[in-house]
Amino acid sequence: MEGSRPTRIQFERQLRRVQRDVLRMGALVENSCWLARKALFDRDLEAAQQIAVQDKHIDQLYRQIEVDCVSLISMQTPMTQDLRLLSALMQLIRDLERIGDYAEDLGEIAIKLFPYPTDACMDQVQVMLDRCRAMLAMGLASLSDLDAESGLDIKQKDDAVDSDYETLYNLLACQTDVQGSIEPIVLLVLVIRHLERMADHATNIGKRVAYIVTGQR
Repeated sequence: MEGSRPTRIQFERQLRRVQRDVLRMGALVENSCWLARKALFDRDLEAAQQIAVQDKHIDQLYRQIEVDCVSLISMQTPMTQDLRLLSALMQLIRDLERIGDYAEDLGEIAIKLFPYPTDACMDQVQVMLDRCRAMLAMGLASLSDLDAESGLDIKQKDDAVDSDYETLYNLLACQTDVQGSIEPIVLLVLVIRHLERMADHATNIGKRVAYIVTGQR
């Protein structure tokens, strides 16, 4: 029966809701990155604890969006552009979920770093983190506007983060006058590695937006 299957209008309404949920998930991940910044550079332990609570909401939203995307695909035979959008969104929310996980990891590292003096390279680490946050913001803006060009521009920012990683890794790994525990050095190497991976996922978001718009990978 015709009435037993969703109409095109219903499909489009639910598709818009999914898109809004993805942007809502993105906003939560952005906030987790901000909390990670506070935890690492303001030594705000409460912020570190808030990330773990928020990450549970991010994971719940991730699972719900995934279910909704599958449901929409099975509701009716979507047009090619709809299918492209839904498949790209399912990959994109995985990138968001991973960025959120890395932000939670940074919060945990901030707690472990708290007893130690602030390392001299923290200003450079902060620059690297802020680049990652800017890349995520660019990716979400390109998704909201469905702007392929802006999405692809994120790759240029990723090159700067890769350069930050190489510079900071060499600074940390080549220290010869270490006194006491090497734990803070190991933890900071983990921090810059997590940031480098966050930037990779932000770059992926931009590429997925470009695919939604152009159909080209």
